[in-house]
Amino acid sequence: MKGLTPDRRVIKIKELFREYGDGDARVVALSGVSLHIEKNEFVAVMGPSGSGKSTLMNILGCLDQQTSGHYWLDGREVGSFDDESLSAIRNRHIGFIFQTFHLLPRLTARQNVMLPLRFSDAGAAAADGRAVEMLERVGLGHRVDHRPFEMSGGQRQRVAIARALINRPKVIFADEPTGNLDSRTSEEILELLCALHREGQTIVLVTHEREVAGRAQRVIRMSDGAVVEDSKCCA
Repeated sequence: MKGLTPDRRVIKIKELFREYGDGDARVVALSGVSLHIEKNEFVAVMGPSGSGKSTLMNILGCLDQQTSGHYWLDGREVGSFDDESLSAIRNRHIGFIFQTFHLLPRLTARQNVMLPLRFSDAGAAAADGRAVEMLERVGLGHRVDHRPFEMSGGQRQRVAIARALINRPKVIFADEPTGNLDSRTSEEILELLCALHREGQTIVLVTHEREVAGRAQRVIRMSDGAVVEDSKCCA
């Protein structure tokens, strides 16, 4: 209808609970979390160990499912999808960056970046071209045929970022992406994430470091499975 504002929420969750175990062994990892994340937001999720931040990220990344509540990704309620459908969502719409890179040691940078395309309809030449394009985008056009053991930690994380970008995801989830890097390399990776955000990428970053969270637009703090603060970042 004329005059309506398009819904910019790429992520919306309502009354999300995640419980593990039964009886005396029952653990409530998430306790009624509700929030939304808009397209092109850069959001940091903070909290101590056991706060629920990793559980929340796993559900948002379709690696886990809630016990109850609702999760919409880009307008589709995905919280009740079966494993096959969730796998398709992860492959086509979500990019992951992990603290430990998760690269296959025997594959080159180019081959690692191409991995998410193995279930797509992209031909071999197109997949190769896109992998090289993504590696160039993260400053590794000269390292496309090097294997992880031939690269520094920062370079390996850049390969992981290129892999996360290959399918043009709706959202990138970054789990402690600078946790295994020195301060100078961490700054380079954070600046790369900021550059991707400026280009329009939606990013959700999990961290326990204030300095890292300060690079985001918005900080969500969690404790005991609940959101205790949701604020714009002034940095």
